[in-house]
Amino acid sequence: MASIHLDRVSASFPIYSTRARSIRTRVMAATTGGRIRRDKRHSVVVRALDNVTLNIEHGDRVGLVGKNGAGKSTLLRVMAGVYEPSSGTVERSGRVAPLFSDKLGMDGENTGYENIIMRGLFLGFTREEMQDKIPEIAEFTELGDFLNMPTHTYSTGMLMRLAFAVSTCIEPEILLMDEGIGAGDAAFMKKADQRLENLVESSGVLVLASHSEALLRRMCSKAVFLDRGQVVHQGSLEDVLERYNETIAEN
Repeated sequence: MASIHLDRVSASFPIYSTRARSIRTRVMAATTGGRIRRDKRHSVVVRALDNVTLNIEHGDRVGLVGKNGAGKSTLLRVMAGVYEPSSGTVERSGRVAPLFSDKLGMDGENTGYENIIMRGLFLGFTREEMQDKIPEIAEFTELGDFLNMPTHTYSTGMLMRLAFAVSTCIEPEILLMDEGIGAGDAAFMKKADQRLENLVESSGVLVLASHSEALLRRMCSKAVFLDRGQVVHQGSLEDVLERYNETIAEN
């Protein structure tokens, strides 16, 4: 059974620059509620997640809401194992498909075909699985001969097509998404939306970060409200959206 459990998870990122010791940084720390702070070695760090505890069980469809910089994208990356937490523990049960980065596990110097293998290996698939899936992935992307070219020559839309096709080629148990899909023209978007709906329906767990209430209502039944890296409220989607909108109106 798919599940994700986070126990008192924090994620901090050090700032390596002379500006980190400036007055400006101390002012920023005050205006960000302490998210920019100094650690025990007097290095400046950004606290992106702060003591987050979540239990997401099989069958849950969870939306992440919050302003830009609230920690939604960082939380998704911690859930996926892309970022290691600074403290706390993350337990995942089930194969993860992260749909939040067009470059994750890919090298711009590699061809599209080579990056199909690379991204698949990064996501935990075997080389044999990815070799078997290459024809299907190539057909789905509609990239044709571009798959023989280095991906640094690709447009953003082409990279998104390739990344989406690889991440969704094998049915995941845990689906992690940041916003919707922006992967090409109307015809391709329709095809991608259909595949995504099938994946959402078949996956054990969905976690979706989005500013679109329409998208959240379409895909989620629960939600988590993040602010400055902390969980402010969690529960049913409508309850959390009401709390979030009240907070926005007050500010």
